[in-house]
Amino acid sequence: MIAAIGSVRVVKSDACHLGRYVEPESAELAYVDPPFSVGVAFGARTKKNEVRARSNEASGPVAYDDKWESIGDYLAWLEIRLRAIWQLLAPTGTMWLHLDYRAVHEAKLLCDTVCGRSRAIGEVIWSPGNGAKSRNGPGITHQTLLLYAKSDEFIWNRSDVMLREPFAETSLAMHFKQRDEQGRAFRERVVNGKAYRYFADEGRAIGSIWADCPAMIANTPIHSEATGYPTQKPLKLLERIVRASSSPGGLVIDPFCGSGTTLHAAAISGRRAVGCDIGALAVETTTNRLRKAGIPPHPLR
Repeated sequence: MIAAIGSVRVVKSDACHLGRYVEPESAELAYVDPPFSVGVAFGARTKKNEVRARSNEASGPVAYDDKWESIGDYLAWLEIRLRAIWQLLAPTGTMWLHLDYRAVHEAKLLCDTVCGRSRAIGEVIWSPGNGAKSRNGPGITHQTLLLYAKSDEFIWNRSDVMLREPFAETSLAMHFKQRDEQGRAFRERVVNGKAYRYFADEGRAIGSIWADCPAMIANTPIHSEATGYPTQKPLKLLERIVRASSSPGGLVIDPFCGSGTTLHAAAISGRRAVGCDIGALAVETTTNRLRKAGIPPHPLR
């Protein structure tokens, strides 16, 4: 059993109806990982020798269908759900919308309309580390997370260890030559007349390009983290997001919970979480995963 876990609830529901189970303006974080408008059906690996096929006839059971008549139809579908999710965010809340090149640019304009352009606080580029496959033009190997905050008072835990990385050895040798009364190495910089002290052991902020959360950990059967559900995200990625944009005991919501990574990350980080998915396989996968991890989910009705 995991030592410190939060309350986790799972429901089979369309994302646009999550408000039936979550109070308005109560969530500190909404992680939104919808279909990417890829144009195929995604299959799940539920037993040996099955593959998570990306074709119209997946070898395993179909987890979800990501085929659309047009980008306009996809965006109309997404808008309804984003509006519902946005209403659930607390004044300190942030929405992370996870997409790739197929729809992220159009979705950015959509989010500017739904959330307000001024509510955009940046984006994160995630490199899954799978390698390029394209033979024509540059292979697109990254995905994009758009961040929108409900207000200027949004939660951002900048000092969390998952948002820090070690300083380069050269920087440590050149700049961190002073020590405080506890013996900690530091450097000081003066910016606009104000002095700032940086400690070597705290590391530096990781920035907006994340290449240290490999997707392979979540997507290969040789790792215990893998569930066989297609498009599963690595636990490390969601732990970082949860710890960046929510507080211990705060509420995290995932309207497309898929394999349950967000709920798992929230629980082991001491947050409460509510997840939903319209697919029965997703709900089953999430429930089994949480139970296996010692996080029994509470059903929602």
